[in-house]
Amino acid sequence: MATSFGLERGTPIAYGEDRALALADDVTALVGPAARILLVADRAIATLDRVVAMRERLAMAGHQAVMYAEITGDPDVARVEAAAAAGRSARAQLVIAVGGGSAIDAGKLAAVMVLGEAPLDAYALCATPLPARPLPIIALPTTAGTGAEVTRTAVFTNSHGHKVWAWGEELRPALAVLDPVLSVTLPQQLTAWTGLDALVHAIEAATNRRANPLVSASALHAIRLVARHLGTALDEPGNLDARGGMLVAAALAGSAIDNAGTGIAHALGHAMGSLAHVHHGRAVALALAAALEANQEAAPRAHAEVAAAMGVLPKDLVATYDRLLDEVEVGRDLADVGLGPERADELFATTLAPENLPMLQANCRHFTEEELRELVATMLAG
Repeated sequence: MATSFGLERGTPIAYGEDRALALADDVTALVGPAARILLVADRAIATLDRVVAMRERLAMAGHQAVMYAEITGDPDVARVEAAAAAGRSARAQLVIAVGGGSAIDAGKLAAVMVLGEAPLDAYALCATPLPARPLPIIALPTTAGTGAEVTRTAVFTNSHGHKVWAWGEELRPALAVLDPVLSVTLPQQLTAWTGLDALVHAIEAATNRRANPLVSASALHAIRLVARHLGTALDEPGNLDARGGMLVAAALAGSAIDNAGTGIAHALGHAMGSLAHVHHGRAVALALAAALEANQEAAPRAHAEVAAAMGVLPKDLVATYDRLLDEVEVGRDLADVGLGPERADELFATTLAPENLPMLQANCRHFTEEELRELVATMLAG
């Protein structure tokens, strides 16, 4: 056990069915009545009945919301800067980000840029300090995956096409609202991929070099919740208990990585995202499958706790994880996104890029360059 550890203060979380419809009171509490709001959303969910009803409730309370709903996939510089420009034009006092991790990250970045002067690229990898007084952020996830609603990190694609990150207390939402009703329309494939993202977050946070007992408490319970609820959420999309359990799991896992970081699965996963825009949940799930056995050998005690949280013996952890990927049909062959064995050298090099090295170095097991090449080859073999 580490001789010194702790937890940073976290984002307040409000949970409840239909909780999103009470946003007006949250806005008033944060910035006062008749607030001017920038609402950043995924394009796919902007017109859903629940989102429309949420906007109507805000208007009825006297708040004015301008919507930017052009987020599709990983947010890039152009879209984030356009969202920030919309916020400036509206003289926004607060940002509400609703959608998957990409929309929430875009909203978080827009909130710091509205009052900032530097271009988005300047904030990548902490090269430039974030503006000291960003707009407050309320985050409403519609997927149970990234945990972006509780973290100080935001991922975006920079102007060179690299998947990078910004980090700082300024990016932490002032409030996370977990409403399971918002996630019931999520397609089955995205339910699976985002659920696996939450699981990988929890496993890596509980086992990497920065793990500690306080982080593991959140991470291991997140694993239990995914094991209990992911299958039901896939089989019964309207099951609010399962959807809610997955939202809580994602938030717990998000809190865990906010304090301990991730590992090799995320280094590889972000590299795949840069090269081929592989869905993040799918990418990290496949990467962990390739690395899990070696990781377990390097940190057997931590992985024994992971196995117990999944309800299996340590000797069955790797097989259980592999079986889960098959059961949810994650899609191991990446040829559908243009990532085959012929691109192994590219993926190897991108995994070692500066934006991915911190994750690689935090992993519980050190992989030599030769071992990393073998891992990449195994993964791309499908």
